[in-house]
Amino acid sequence: MLHVLIRQKVLDFARWKAAYDSHAGARQAAGLDEEHLLRSIADPNEVIILFAAHDLNRARAFVGSTDLHDAMEVAGVIDGPDIYFLS
Repeated sequence: MLHVLIRQKVLDFARWKAAYDSHAGARQAAGLDEEHLLRSIADPNEVIILFAAHDLNRARAFVGSTDLHDAMEVAGVIDGPDIYFLS
């Protein structure tokens, strides 16, 4: 099983979470299943998400897509994000 780990800082977690939830269909279409959504104790606006990925090429295409980057901007992502593909 492959995994995708994303770490990002957001302006406001509630705003980000609403946008994240509304983008669920795109993640599902890319073959990503959320396993964990975590927030840093030191900074609750730092979010870490672990996804199971069914296909590496589809996962890479999704994280590189204009759609995702536009959605992150609307959601208030204020850094990177850091994205890792893991096996």
